[in-house]
Amino acid sequence: MAKTSMNMEENIESLLTYALTWVTGIVFLVLEKDNKNVRFHAFQSIFTFLPLTILTYILTWIGTPKVTYTSAYGYPIPTYDDSLVFVSWIGWAVGVVVFLLWLFLMYKAYQGEKFKLPIVGDLAEKQAEA
Repeated sequence: MAKTSMNMEENIESLLTYALTWVTGIVFLVLEKDNKNVRFHAFQSIFTFLPLTILTYILTWIGTPKVTYTSAYGYPIPTYDDSLVFVSWIGWAVGVVVFLLWLFLMYKAYQGEKFKLPIVGDLAEKQAEA
């Protein structure tokens, strides 16, 4: 196994870059200065999970029924606009895919495999080498 700045096994450190998705990616990017493989996994974690987290939250927020109040005889009556609730389902489906991807990437990192995702894998590799 290659040397790491934090005196951990490379595969464990690589796995931990995905543990809390993009958050631990940032942590290990800051802490790991020597090992390019761990830095690759940290960048890939950030480049993958930060946009997917934002997308999931936006879709879920858009699809959440909104409460508006109308007035009848001086009393507010709540009404719900659930016309976009299907967008919340899409957000949920994206969340499930993100969860499965998260498990897959942690497994591959633990196995010591440098699995590159399309697009973000090449970006992560370029950044890790820089």
